[in-house]
Amino acid sequence: MRRIASQRAQASAELLAIVPLFLVSAVALAQALVAGWALLSAGEAARSAARIAHVGGDAKEAAGEALPAALEPAEVEVDGAEVRIEVQAPALLPGVPEFPVAASAALDPEGGG
Repeated sequence: MRRIASQRAQASAELLAIVPLFLVSAVALAQALVAGWALLSAGEAARSAARIAHVGGDAKEAAGEALPAALEPAEVEVDGAEVRIEVQAPALLPGVPEFPVAASAALDPEGGG
């Protein structure tokens, strides 16, 4: 009986050691998913803005319309046919700073490159 109680105590101690590691890993994975979402959203907005710039429209306005509200405001740079968008990926934990992700896109009508 003493051996069974000892094994239960050991299992409880192991569980207490694993739970914080599991929680930290889960939050890190979730933050990586949020950063990936922000990067994909910025890339899609950059492609949309590049298409608008190609036909002579306002690329900055198009980029702002293409971005989800959670990623605004964004820094949009237009250099000829190239559009670069930098957004702040939201942090999941309070007190953790947001971090920037950037994407760019360009339409090359001459096909050089």
